[in-house]
Amino acid sequence: MLKVADVDVAYGHAKALYNIFLELEAGKTLFVVGRNGAGKTTLLKSIVGLIRPLKGSIYFDNENITGLLPNKLYHRGIRYVNQDKKVFGSLTVQENIEIAAFSSSEPLSQALNKVLEIYPKMEEFLQLKAGQLSGGQRQVLLIGQALVGDPRLVLIDEPTQGLAAVVINDIAKILSRLKGKQSTIIVEQNLPLVSRLADQVVILKEGKVSRILDDVSEIRNLVLLEKSL
Repeated sequence: MLKVADVDVAYGHAKALYNIFLELEAGKTLFVVGRNGAGKTTLLKSIVGLIRPLKGSIYFDNENITGLLPNKLYHRGIRYVNQDKKVFGSLTVQENIEIAAFSSSEPLSQALNKVLEIYPKMEEFLQLKAGQLSGGQRQVLLIGQALVGDPRLVLIDEPTQGLAAVVINDIAKILSRLKGKQSTIIVEQNLPLVSRLADQVVILKEGKVSRILDDVSEIRNLVLLEKSL
């Protein structure tokens, strides 16, 4: 489904990623982990067209999508939830969902159902201004918006960062519901969550892939996962 082949990325003269290789099968959940500055967010941005690689190629369904702009990738079914948790704060929650529905040409009723399916509590907030939501609620809204329009691939950057434990549990439940149904690449620092939900783990160190775990027994071994960082 997705293949990243020999990709280098730089910010100006400073190289951030070196010779990145990874593959994701349809319906699988891949987590990218590593210490701060390892290149995790840069990797996601290169896949979704926000940064053009210096070299190498990115393939999606056997099409070379390297360097395509984000709007082109959006219409190919690739969605990106970045870590800033930005919503249209002056609009209601429902109006935020309407924007996603319009962008993906999906009927609003279907879009609302998708968001409420992953997080039924959101129904209580539909008429609330999105700027009044907590950080965790905004994160859920953004994930829900990304699922509107039946995307082929969803990339999520640090979905649990800075959230309270009870909210992290809600996010974990949502991600768990997507397993096997939605192809996802998730950058995450919460290793217990990674260990529980991942089908594959890519470990980055200083801009390079240091290890790929795709054996379930290794992924579920939290001690091994921690030592691999």
